[in-house]
Amino acid sequence: MSLGDHLREFRRRVLVAAVAVFVAAVAAALNYERIFDFLAAPFNHYKTTNPQSTISLNFGEATSAFSNLISLSVFVGVIAASPIWLYQLWAFIVPGLTKKEKRVSLAFIAATVPLFLGGCFLGYLVLPQSLQLLYGFSPMGTSNIQQVSAYFSFVTRFILVFGAGFLFPVFLVAFNAVGILPAEKMIRGWRPAVVMIFLFSAVATPTADPMTMFLLAGPLILLYFLAYGIARLLDRRRESQRPDWLEAADDEASAL
Repeated sequence: MSLGDHLREFRRRVLVAAVAVFVAAVAAALNYERIFDFLAAPFNHYKTTNPQSTISLNFGEATSAFSNLISLSVFVGVIAASPIWLYQLWAFIVPGLTKKEKRVSLAFIAATVPLFLGGCFLGYLVLPQSLQLLYGFSPMGTSNIQQVSAYFSFVTRFILVFGAGFLFPVFLVAFNAVGILPAEKMIRGWRPAVVMIFLFSAVATPTADPMTMFLLAGPLILLYFLAYGIARLLDRRRESQRPDWLEAADDEASAL
């Protein structure tokens, strides 16, 4: 393909991805109240279980409700349309790949979507405990009049951090598949990897409590060793397919 053909192909892929996100965002806007109630449920749970606390969600400006509708719709649209725009990314890259690289990249995309969505779901499950801990630091006699925009900004970042963190093992397996990261190096470096996971969890989570850090770091450590197991299987498969004549010394005649 010429440069112009590549640019036109890129434009078409971007247009398809943008339309998918737009359609998903419109569908989310039509179900805005359900999405609002779903994401506000952890907040309402704290409010119900702590009736002595003065706490509520507040729209501070006339445009706040509309701005929140737009931001939540786009957030849900990007997540809901992720299989489509990830496929468009893969379809744009795949013509320049070898047959083996195509299989690896397709497996990469197939694993990315469920892991990302699973991480987002875990973040939502962990959110009530984090709010319980954070709001618990409020002194007696004070109130938490929470701006809606600030609350949903915190919630969406919290959920996305968990979703992005769950993509970590996919990249490890991808690096192994292309020969950059052997399984032997992964198991030798598991201690520094665990430390790095805890550092990432401490920095990436928008809360300062150690509980949230452990709730993110624990699954990531398990996924790290799962990625090592997959990389080990890939390395053994490559070894079994390695021709014997490659093992011959430089001063010896090979079977070839």
